[in-house]
Amino acid sequence: MTKSALREIYKQKRTALTERQRVRLNDLLLIQFQQVEIPYNVNVLLSYWPLDQHAEINTFLMTDYLQFRIPGLQVAYPVTNFTNTSMQAMLVNDDTVFAPNKYGIAEPVNGTPVTPADIDMIFVPLLVFDTRGYRLGYGKGFYDRFLPSCCKDCISIGFSYFEPVPPISDISQFDVPLTKGITPENTYEF
Repeated sequence: MTKSALREIYKQKRTALTERQRVRLNDLLLIQFQQVEIPYNVNVLLSYWPLDQHAEINTFLMTDYLQFRIPGLQVAYPVTNFTNTSMQAMLVNDDTVFAPNKYGIAEPVNGTPVTPADIDMIFVPLLVFDTRGYRLGYGKGFYDRFLPSCCKDCISIGFSYFEPVPPISDISQFDVPLTKGITPENTYEF
């Protein structure tokens, strides 16, 4: 199936979930994530602010867990440039102010830039991923442009409420597969 067809299906499937179903699925995703072996050398995590209006995964649960598990973990959030479809990672702390961009995505206003090569783990937003680890995002390509500039050992993790789909038929040379895909019932390594 193509990206555009899958995008429509999984946007609808995700927004059809009730709040109660999403809370339960988020808890199950956290339990799955807690079973993942985290390398000792993860120092910088790039997370993202979930959009409630898109029924996105509550990544705050996984980010908080990782901060508890790795004392001193530095957390960054993306700042996007829709003019040139680029992205910058900004380190945040308890004093960081977030403000919505013109698309309603909360981004750090006063974070400290971090180079992609210094990022050890990335939570990558998606609608669903396929059995080869290719993700279906929102179609702008921010992460597919950003991921190749990260260190070679960077772990990219995608969380999905749904099990992987068969291989996406229109993957391009610019699409970057995940390292791990996590669903409420399984963890997949690619």
